[in-house]
Amino acid sequence: MESNNSSLEQTLQDGKLYRHVNSLIVAHLRDSNLNQAASAVASATMTPMNVEAAPNKLLELVAKGLAVEKDETLRGVSIAVPFDPSITAAYGSIPAPRAAFVDFSSVNDTKGPSKNIPKHESRHISEHKNVARCARFSPDGRFLATGSADTSIKLFEIAKVKQMMQPDARDGPVRPVIRTFYDHQQPINDLDFHPQNTVLISGAKDRTIKFFDFSKTVAKRAFRVIQDTHNVRSVSFHPSGDFLLAGTDHSIPHLYDINTFKCYLPPNFQEMGVNAAINQVRYSCTGGLYVTASKNGAIRLWDGVTASCVRSIDGAHGAAEATSANFSKDERYILSSGKDSSVKLWEVGTGRLVKQYLGATHTQLRCQLLLGFQTAC
Repeated sequence: MESNNSSLEQTLQDGKLYRHVNSLIVAHLRDSNLNQAASAVASATMTPMNVEAAPNKLLELVAKGLAVEKDETLRGVSIAVPFDPSITAAYGSIPAPRAAFVDFSSVNDTKGPSKNIPKHESRHISEHKNVARCARFSPDGRFLATGSADTSIKLFEIAKVKQMMQPDARDGPVRPVIRTFYDHQQPINDLDFHPQNTVLISGAKDRTIKFFDFSKTVAKRAFRVIQDTHNVRSVSFHPSGDFLLAGTDHSIPHLYDINTFKCYLPPNFQEMGVNAAINQVRYSCTGGLYVTASKNGAIRLWDGVTASCVRSIDGAHGAAEATSANFSKDERYILSSGKDSSVKLWEVGTGRLVKQYLGATHTQLRCQLLLGFQTAC
């Protein structure tokens, strides 16, 4: 009898939870003026259309859930999906070791001497016919893609790059470039790898975002194309792989559903008061935030759910353009670079400048950051 009572109590609790969730969904859709969708859910779940719920309650609960998930990830519970081994095995790659992210928690000053940099040796690998404008590592570290002003994209296999650098290589010439794609009409501005699949996307001055399947050895052209309305300066996949952001000559990031190719903008974007082209856009590891670096020098933080601007660091690099911005793995910091030839570390929670790194001065030249500690995302 006690077991039956316990089972009944659990059933009642589950039913109460389902009703509460259904109520929140209906209220959220209704308050977002999605009345047809709200009506459909209300009818299917027998939930009153006039159900009461606190404003944005569903978004608040989802945000809390994502925060818990992020905490579990930081404690070692990985949710990342690796590349499909049945596809990448054909390349002869081996998984790269997972890199530990840089911990900036002890950094609290804005000035200080630089540490001695280990000696790095540059070697000629391959070259485009014009300037190489961007480079991107795959999430698992097995591949590197480069995009050029000559409109081509080259895909390198890192294992072959390392093999080529061995002085005692005896297997004949090694060709680390395993794919070259030609499908853009104007220079390539940015690249990104899909988080789960062997898909590479590119954004270019010809106002397109193109999708390349690099598991196919003979494919040199894109299998899907998004036509934007502006010069596409930057692209970034959402960690789920279902959405991507495009930073363009338009002042607001363009969010695309990659299954439908629909473009979404914040409903109040005309009231946001932003008016400069976006040089770079990047998602955080969880997708809860994204950051933009703009031509007017501003670094802006955006809510990954509501697409609202939650923080703006105006004049992040003085009067110079902000050319790139990227999150640390734990989402506590942003590293930015600008045409003032400086690299700056910002605290996400406060917008405070934590550290400034100065190097060789090349005023007004375009530069980007390629963060090694993000390979563990």
